[in-house]
Amino acid sequence: MTEGTTTAAAEGADTLTRLEQEGEIAADYLEGLLDIADLDGDIDMDVEADRASVSIISDAQGRDLQKLVGRDGEVLEALQELTRLAVHRETGDRSRLMLDIAGYRAQKRTELAELGAKAAAEVKSTGEPVQLKPMTPFERKVVHDAIKSAGLRSESEGEEPQRFVVVLPA
Repeated sequence: MTEGTTTAAAEGADTLTRLEQEGEIAADYLEGLLDIADLDGDIDMDVEADRASVSIISDAQGRDLQKLVGRDGEVLEALQELTRLAVHRETGDRSRLMLDIAGYRAQKRTELAELGAKAAAEVKSTGEPVQLKPMTPFERKVVHDAIKSAGLRSESEGEEPQRFVVVLPA
């Protein structure tokens, strides 16, 4: 191996270790939260797309966990930010950690990918830009990825919380 290859491999290992540490800190924080709220749930940690990913899952119906998702994922978004702050407090580094509760984000990701594909198909057939409804940063990212995979371009416009995606012809 050359020195450059060795350095890149070491940096990759360092990044993976750092992301795993973020996941551990987040899991500890969330376990404490579940204990305080007297909710049952298991914590699953992973590293996906260069970010730590933590999920709270339940063997039961998950109705109790739905309280942690809230209407349109509002509580989930707030818990994700609090968890990121807990990680930041421990590491001193900004975290891009993703939190999922009861499979909400996974299901939402599937729905948004379909929305992006439909919007791309409409733009391809009409040649006109399509403006989607306001979305959270997570939702916009999923739609942007779907548009890109369809071979089109997209942009985010507007100010939070009314920021939205515009799908553009190729």
